[in-house]
Amino acid sequence: MTKVFKAARSAIRFGGFLHPILQAAVIAAAGVSAFLLRFEFEIPEFYLPHLRVAIVVWLLAKSVTFQVYQLDRRAWRFFSVDDVVQLIRANLAGALVSTLLLFLLAPPGFPRSIPILDLILCSLFMGVRFLSRRLVFEAMKRDEHEPGKEVLIYGAGRAGVALLAELRLNPALGYRVLGFIDDNPRLLNVYVQGAKVLGKGSDLCSIVARTGVSEVLIALPSAAPEQMMRILQQCQQARVRFRTVAAISEAVEGKALSSQIREVDVQDLLSREPVDLDHGLVRESLTGKVVMVTGAAGSIGSELCRQIARFQPAALVAFDIAETPLFHLEREMRSSFPGLVFHGEIGSIQNHRRVRVVLESYTPSIIYHAAAYKHVPIMESSVLEAIGNNLLGTRNVAMAAAECGVEEFVLISSDKAVRPTSVMGATKRLCELLIRAIPPCRTRYVAVRFGNVLGSNGSVIPLFKQQIANGGPVTVTHPEMRRYFMTIPEAAQLVLQASAMGRGGEIFVLDMGQQIKIVDIARKLILLSGRVPDVDIRIEFSGTRPGEKLYEELNLDDEATIPTSHRKIKIFTGRDLSAANMVYRMRQLDELCACRDSSEAVPLIRSLVPEYSPSEMVLAMADNSVALPLVHAAAAGD
Repeated sequence: MTKVFKAARSAIRFGGFLHPILQAAVIAAAGVSAFLLRFEFEIPEFYLPHLRVAIVVWLLAKSVTFQVYQLDRRAWRFFSVDDVVQLIRANLAGALVSTLLLFLLAPPGFPRSIPILDLILCSLFMGVRFLSRRLVFEAMKRDEHEPGKEVLIYGAGRAGVALLAELRLNPALGYRVLGFIDDNPRLLNVYVQGAKVLGKGSDLCSIVARTGVSEVLIALPSAAPEQMMRILQQCQQARVRFRTVAAISEAVEGKALSSQIREVDVQDLLSREPVDLDHGLVRESLTGKVVMVTGAAGSIGSELCRQIARFQPAALVAFDIAETPLFHLEREMRSSFPGLVFHGEIGSIQNHRRVRVVLESYTPSIIYHAAAYKHVPIMESSVLEAIGNNLLGTRNVAMAAAECGVEEFVLISSDKAVRPTSVMGATKRLCELLIRAIPPCRTRYVAVRFGNVLGSNGSVIPLFKQQIANGGPVTVTHPEMRRYFMTIPEAAQLVLQASAMGRGGEIFVLDMGQQIKIVDIARKLILLSGRVPDVDIRIEFSGTRPGEKLYEELNLDDEATIPTSHRKIKIFTGRDLSAANMVYRMRQLDELCACRDSSEAVPLIRSLVPEYSPSEMVLAMADNSVALPLVHAAAAGD
């Protein structure tokens, strides 16, 4: 069989040179067959001149017409419905032209049914020719590779059919599809592209036992989180590996759907609507401008860099104190965006002079300020470092922006700034008040407030994954602990969208959907690992940590909500502090940090943020404040 396929391969390759001859043979064969059918396979001698003229006309007219429709330029080894439509159009055009010529040039009495029969037969013969070429090609590809892993495709819709076609065309991927699983009862036992729908998801255990497959490819890009959870539980009960594919839209953008096969991620199990970015507005605000990102090597900062680079800024300045992450970011940006002018700059936002030098060197138009300490429990035991980095560092960058004529300053804030119970949240709230207190100037100051980001450096996801890998237990602070969650790309995109809408002084708040229980995230991650929650991996509750709240909020009681043109972004307005008062308080906090006096710093923050409720740890530290050496805080992360 291998020798036969090799011979067929040579014939197909050589057939490219013989295409005009093969095409002429098909045209002639269709014409002769039309005459034979018309006269019941015995052509009268009277009609032989008609046949000879017709063959010449068909060859000339159809060869030219098929050339116009470029049938010789199509990849027939991927023969599809589109190709069938083009083939029919070409044959209709060829039949029309040749029929007109025949009734002008052929001898009188030319049978009127012949052109119709010729049209049908020529279309059929050419379709068979090209379809057979695809079948031989696919057979050759299968013959070249070892039999692949036997899998089932969950979902017999558009994505499932597209995935099946790609896996058949690419045996090197190592998959052999035995059939479909689909919950639509009307598809049961139906053959889709030659693959049978074997049953519903509830039948998966018996189907796996019958077929012996070890993996299921989930081709349901638009599946709701609840549906995806049910499918994963069915796969787990059947003891098969499961993977999913990306949205079919990515294949439309030029990415092969088969190349998007990946492990199911916790993001697939969260109720998150896709972000619809106003690319025109964002492009207008970024294209051709110098943009600077502080905390650029962190998870949010680095994603901001990736998203900004797509809009072709004049230059991108990445500022961070973390040397190694900045080095890796620079390599990634130069590889992914070779045309981007990228500048990686080391420095701390607490060093006003260093910040000013960088701004004067590159004169950015926009600054995205993502540098901050964000780990709540660590900041509870490092009050002065949180104040020095988050608040006073933000003041340094904001003031330098005004001094250097930056057009826009965008503060990355947090939902922990709302009725804060942590030092981190309180400093973020003060940063919001700080930029609103700056007198009107050339620089527009806006803040963007959002919640937890899946996969970020401070997210619980990496911790849970490590605990699961170690066999558990997975530790959750409290069974009712809830948080808002969004993905890193979604957060970065909405930040860019909000900043493009800013006019100055706004606090933009991103719509993050519903809060999700942390324990539910833990259970989903355990399920994704192929284990059973509370059976294979235990979940333990360790108790809330200092500064933590059971749930987060997005706005204060005195903040009014103003809608924007984007459905996922709102503006909150509330109380402000005067510029003179803010300058005076910043000077006080500067002095308290310099002399390491947290006993006065905490009450001062509470006077500025009355809704702040310090943890017992912070209050105890403030009561027993001692002078310690000043630790120079880093501005890495986000």
